[in-house]
Amino acid sequence: MAVTSLDATTALIIVDLQHGIIGYPFIHAIGEVVQRTRALLDAFRERGLPVVLVNVTGFAPGRTERPRRSADLPAGWADLIPELNQQPADLLVTKRSWGAFANTDLEARLKALGVTQVVVTGVATGTGVEATARQAYELGFNVTLAVDAMTDANPEAHAYSLQHVFPKLGESGTAQAIIGLLDNRGA
Repeated sequence: MAVTSLDATTALIIVDLQHGIIGYPFIHAIGEVVQRTRALLDAFRERGLPVVLVNVTGFAPGRTERPRRSADLPAGWADLIPELNQQPADLLVTKRSWGAFANTDLEARLKALGVTQVVVTGVATGTGVEATARQAYELGFNVTLAVDAMTDANPEAHAYSLQHVFPKLGESGTAQAIIGLLDNRGA
């Protein structure tokens, strides 16, 4: 469903735009994703709306069929990219799983601010972004996905999320369409 509205207190959640991840071979140019994310970030900050910067520092427990990567991540791996220009008012969430709400205090922090809707952007579409959007939906937040401000290394995962998962979770639109809704509501 195309993006139609934003609640009065909508938060922007930016997933995993950090040094250790942005060098992956994504299907869309990471510079363009960062540029669109930055436009959203600036628009939310200008209006005093909550911004959540999410990084990942480890891996969820449990056994999978895939071999585990080393638990020893290089120095600076989890550092947010400088283009996000982290501000004191930003909420920082450090996660150890795909979604930003699992085993963190993000839900409580957003609800304490009166947030009823989230706009999700970042990497990777089929993992961190989708898991965060699913968790937000399951917790009762209205969900909007900024589809041109996200990418994935796997084209099939990216396409599946956009075509089959996101329409079930909420509304999707471009960063510019979301900024346009912020402009139109006079926030």
